[in-house]
Amino acid sequence: MDSRCEASSPPAGADTILVADDSDTNRALIELYFRGTPWRLDFAVDGRDAVARFASGSYALVLMDIRMPDMDGYEATRRIRALEAERGTEPTPIVAITADAFREHEVQCLAAGCTDFLAKPVRKDALLRCVARHTQP
Repeated sequence: MDSRCEASSPPAGADTILVADDSDTNRALIELYFRGTPWRLDFAVDGRDAVARFASGSYALVLMDIRMPDMDGYEATRRIRALEAERGTEPTPIVAITADAFREHEVQCLAAGCTDFLAKPVRKDALLRCVARHTQP
């Protein structure tokens, strides 16, 4: 299972992607993947940090690790969707990234409010194709 990416509309003028992942290694790899692209990255170290950053920022897309300590990606996604509902804003694409690559995990991610799903290990080309389908730099 690689990606299901379907097109969606980005928030106007947004050029920043929020990356929520508790692993220094994963964050560094994603940063490397985005070198030379028009995207700016903002990093959150866990779900609580992701929700706080989302609440005070503007993002074209969120890359959400599902397995994080304290607050997992499922809960962080639900809270982001609740913030959007309170504000009356269009949903920001949230792409779940997880090592749990079975169909049941994809269904759980989508049920939590994720827009899409990528299985780890994520390949650069798959990640950038997914981001391109959900956003415009």
